[in-house]
Amino acid sequence: MSTPDPHNSYDICACAQVRKTARLLTQRYDAALRPAGLKVMQFSILSALAKFLDISMTTLAERLVLDRTGLTRNLKPLERDGLIAIRPGKDSRQRIIHLTDLGREVLKQAVPLWQDVQHQIIDEIGETQIDILHSGLANLNHAAQI
Repeated sequence: MSTPDPHNSYDICACAQVRKTARLLTQRYDAALRPAGLKVMQFSILSALAKFLDISMTTLAERLVLDRTGLTRNLKPLERDGLIAIRPGKDSRQRIIHLTDLGREVLKQAVPLWQDVQHQIIDEIGETQIDILHSGLANLNHAAQI
Protein backbone atom coordinates (compact mmCIF):
# COMPACT_ATOMS: atom_id res chain seq x y z
CA MET A 1 0.00 0.00 0.00
CA SER A 2 1.42 3.37 -0.98
CA THR A 3 1.76 6.31 1.35
CA PRO A 4 -1.37 8.47 1.15
CA ASP A 5 -1.01 11.96 -0.26
CA PRO A 6 -1.76 14.26 2.71
CA HIS A 7 -3.55 16.62 0.31
CA ASN A 8 -5.87 13.77 -0.70
CA SER A 9 -6.30 12.14 2.72
CA TYR A 10 -9.77 13.61 3.32
CA ASP A 11 -11.06 11.94 0.16
CA ILE A 12 -9.84 8.48 1.20
CA CYS A 13 -10.29 8.72 4.99
CA ALA A 14 -13.01 6.28 6.08
CA CYS A 15 -13.86 8.42 9.11
CA ALA A 16 -14.17 11.65 7.09
CA GLN A 17 -16.36 9.99 4.47
CA VAL A 18 -18.65 8.34 7.03
CA ARG A 19 -18.98 11.61 8.99
CA LYS A 20 -19.70 13.57 5.80
CA THR A 21 -22.38 11.08 4.78
CA ALA A 22 -23.80 11.05 8.31
CA ARG A 23 -24.12 14.85 8.27
CA LEU A 24 -25.94 14.76 4.93
CA LEU A 25 -28.27 11.98 6.05
CA THR A 26 -28.90 13.76 9.35
CA GLN A 27 -29.95 16.90 7.47
CA ARG A 28 -32.33 14.88 5.30
CA TYR A 29 -33.90 12.99 8.21
CA ASP A 30 -34.11 16.18 10.31
CA ALA A 31 -36.01 17.90 7.50
CA ALA A 32 -38.39 14.95 7.18
CA LEU A 33 -39.03 14.81 10.94
CA ARG A 34 -39.50 18.58 11.33
CA PRO A 35 -43.35 18.37 11.19
CA ALA A 36 -43.22 16.18 14.33
CA GLY A 37 -40.89 18.67 16.03
CA LEU A 38 -38.03 16.18 16.23
CA LYS A 39 -34.51 15.76 14.96
CA VAL A 40 -33.26 12.33 13.96
CA MET A 41 -31.19 11.89 17.13
CA GLN A 42 -34.24 12.69 19.24
CA PHE A 43 -36.26 10.23 17.15
CA SER A 44 -33.58 7.58 17.79
CA ILE A 45 -33.70 8.24 21.52
CA LEU A 46 -37.49 8.06 21.67
CA SER A 47 -37.46 4.87 19.55
CA ALA A 48 -34.90 3.29 21.88
CA LEU A 49 -36.96 4.28 24.92
CA ALA A 50 -40.08 2.76 23.37
CA LYS A 51 -38.16 -0.46 22.79
CA PHE A 52 -36.31 -0.73 26.11
CA LEU A 53 -38.92 0.98 28.34
CA ASP A 54 -37.27 2.35 31.48
CA ILE A 55 -33.53 2.40 30.91
CA SER A 56 -30.58 3.88 32.71
CA MET A 57 -28.78 6.80 31.15
CA THR A 58 -25.57 4.75 31.06
CA THR A 59 -27.21 1.83 29.24
CA LEU A 60 -28.95 4.14 26.76
CA ALA A 61 -25.67 5.92 26.04
CA GLU A 62 -24.02 2.55 25.40
CA ARG A 63 -26.86 1.39 23.10
CA LEU A 64 -26.71 4.62 21.09
CA VAL A 65 -22.88 4.77 21.18
CA LEU A 66 -22.94 8.24 22.73
CA ASP A 67 -20.94 9.64 25.59
CA ARG A 68 -22.99 10.74 28.58
CA THR A 69 -22.38 14.43 27.81
CA GLY A 70 -23.75 14.03 24.28
CA LEU A 71 -26.71 12.03 25.54
CA THR A 72 -27.47 14.59 28.25
CA ARG A 73 -27.38 17.39 25.67
CA ASN A 74 -29.88 15.47 23.51
CA LEU A 75 -32.14 14.58 26.45
CA LYS A 76 -32.59 18.14 27.75
CA PRO A 77 -35.04 19.33 25.05
CA LEU A 78 -36.96 16.05 25.25
CA GLU A 79 -37.33 16.42 29.01
CA ARG A 80 -38.16 20.14 28.71
CA ASP A 81 -40.93 19.34 26.21
CA GLY A 82 -42.35 16.57 28.41
CA LEU A 83 -41.51 13.74 25.99
CA ILE A 84 -39.36 11.94 28.54
CA ALA A 85 -39.06 11.87 32.31
CA ILE A 86 -35.81 11.29 34.17
CA ARG A 87 -35.89 9.96 37.71
CA PRO A 88 -33.29 8.66 40.15
CA GLY A 89 -32.54 4.94 40.07
CA LYS A 90 -31.86 2.56 42.94
CA ASP A 91 -28.41 4.07 43.24
CA SER A 92 -28.46 7.85 43.77
CA ARG A 93 -25.94 8.26 40.94
CA GLN A 94 -28.13 6.37 38.49
CA ARG A 95 -30.72 8.12 36.31
CA ILE A 96 -33.62 6.22 34.73
CA ILE A 97 -35.20 7.58 31.55
CA HIS A 98 -38.86 6.95 30.80
CA LEU A 99 -40.87 7.74 27.67
CA THR A 100 -43.97 9.74 28.65
CA ASP A 101 -47.42 9.42 27.09
CA LEU A 102 -46.75 12.64 25.19
CA GLY A 103 -43.44 11.17 24.01
CA ARG A 104 -45.30 8.10 22.71
CA GLU A 105 -47.74 10.35 20.83
CA VAL A 106 -44.97 12.40 19.22
CA LEU A 107 -43.13 9.20 18.31
CA LYS A 108 -46.33 7.83 16.78
CA GLN A 109 -46.56 10.98 14.61
CA ALA A 110 -42.88 10.78 13.67
CA VAL A 111 -42.71 7.11 12.63
CA PRO A 112 -44.52 7.60 9.28
CA LEU A 113 -42.29 10.62 8.52
CA TRP A 114 -39.21 8.51 9.25
CA GLN A 115 -40.60 5.64 7.16
CA ASP A 116 -41.20 7.96 4.21
CA VAL A 117 -37.62 9.26 4.14
CA GLN A 118 -36.27 5.76 4.79
CA HIS A 119 -38.23 4.42 1.78
CA GLN A 120 -37.13 7.35 -0.37
CA ILE A 121 -33.48 6.59 0.31
CA ILE A 122 -33.96 2.88 -0.35
CA ASP A 123 -35.76 3.70 -3.60
CA GLU A 124 -32.95 6.04 -4.63
CA ILE A 125 -30.09 3.62 -4.06
CA GLY A 126 -31.84 0.24 -4.12
CA GLU A 127 -32.36 -2.63 -1.68
CA THR A 128 -29.12 -4.32 -2.74
CA GLN A 129 -27.06 -1.22 -2.00
CA ILE A 130 -28.78 -0.80 1.38
CA ASP A 131 -27.89 -4.40 2.24
CA ILE A 132 -24.29 -3.83 1.13
CA LEU A 133 -24.19 -0.59 3.13
CA HIS A 134 -25.47 -2.29 6.29
CA SER A 135 -22.96 -5.11 5.89
CA GLY A 136 -20.10 -2.70 5.22
CA LEU A 137 -21.03 -0.51 8.17
CA ALA A 138 -21.24 -3.55 10.45
CA ASN A 139 -17.71 -4.48 9.36
CA LEU A 140 -16.53 -0.90 9.84
CA ASN A 141 -18.18 -0.76 13.30
CA HIS A 142 -16.32 -3.93 14.26
CA ALA A 143 -13.01 -2.56 12.94
CA ALA A 144 -13.54 0.79 14.73
CA GLN A 145 -14.02 -0.75 18.18
CA ILE A 146 -11.08 -0.14 20.43
